[in-house]
Amino acid sequence: MTIRAVVKGIGHYLPDRIVPNSEFEAIVETSDEWIRSRSGIERRHFAAEGQLTSDLAARAARAALADAGIAAGEIDAIIVATSTPDLTFPSVATMVQAELGITRGFAFDVQAVCAGFVYALANANALIVSGQAGRILVIGAETFSRLMNWQDRTTCVLFGDGAGALVLEAAEGAGTPADRGILSTDLNSDGRFKDILYVDGGTSTGTTGHLVMEGKEVFRHAIEKLAQTAHHALDKAGLTPDDVDWIVPHQANLRIIEGTAKRMQVPMERVVVTVQDHGNTSAASIPLALSVGKARGQIKPGDLLVTEAIGGGLAWGSVVLRW
Repeated sequence: MTIRAVVKGIGHYLPDRIVPNSEFEAIVETSDEWIRSRSGIERRHFAAEGQLTSDLAARAARAALADAGIAAGEIDAIIVATSTPDLTFPSVATMVQAELGITRGFAFDVQAVCAGFVYALANANALIVSGQAGRILVIGAETFSRLMNWQDRTTCVLFGDGAGALVLEAAEGAGTPADRGILSTDLNSDGRFKDILYVDGGTSTGTTGHLVMEGKEVFRHAIEKLAQTAHHALDKAGLTPDDVDWIVPHQANLRIIEGTAKRMQVPMERVVVTVQDHGNTSAASIPLALSVGKARGQIKPGDLLVTEAIGGGLAWGSVVLRW
C-alpha cells in the first residue's frame, strides 16, 4: 500500500475589476498589439482598494471546499503560496484559517514567487505521505498589482491578481504510475540569479518596493529550466511526455509556454493556457489554470498532468499528478 495525496476539489477567485491592455496606453508608451505580441496577455484582474491577498485566498478556498464536498472543519492544514502577504506577519494562511472558522490543525505560507504553488504542493504531499495531515488546503494567492512600477512598461503590463485553491486528501494507492494523486515532485533553486528578478523593497529598505525584472534573461532561463524539471519529475514517476494528457504551466508568457511545450515535444493542444485572461498571477497562476481547465472540461478524472513554474530566486520546479 502507498499513500497518495489526491486532489478532491478545486476552485478559484478573480477580482471583479478586469483591466484590458488598452488601459495601459494612457499610463505608459505601449499598445494592445505590443503587449499581445510579446506576452500573449489580453487582460488581467486587479484587486479592489482594500481587497487583500487573504480575501482572495479565502474566496478560492471556499470554492475548493465546496467542489470537494468537504467542510472547513475537516481540514488539517492550510498552505498558502504567496509573495504578496497582507502583512510581514502573521501568515496569510493563518488569516484564511480564521476566516474559514478553523480552530485546529496548522497553517503557514510558502514564498517561492511564481514557483510558490509547486513548492506548496510538494510540501503538502510530503506532509500527507508522512502521515502528519490527512487533508490539506493548498492555495496560491497574489495581489501583484501592488508591486508594480507604473512607469516601467516592460513589467507593469504583465501581472494580475487572483487566487486558486485545491484540497488534497490522503488515499491508498498501488504504488504505480496509474495511481491517482501526486506521483512525483522536483524542486530547484539557484540564488546566483537573484538580480534578474526581484522586488527592491523589504526590511533592508523599509519600503514595499517594486518588481524589477530583466526579461530577456528570465526568458532564457525559463524554457530550459522548465523543460528540464518537467522531464526530471516524469522520470521520477516512471513516465514520459507521451504519457502526459495536460501540461498546466505557470502562466507568465505565451512564448515561454510554447517554447517549453516544444522542448518537451508536447503539442499545444495538450497545454492548458489561461495567460490571455489572467496575465501573470505568480503563485496563483497554476491553481487558477487547473480550476479553469477543469471548468472548461479539459481536465478529467484519470488525466495525467504536469505542472511546472519558475520564479525569482531563481526557484523552479514541477509536479506530476494524476487527476
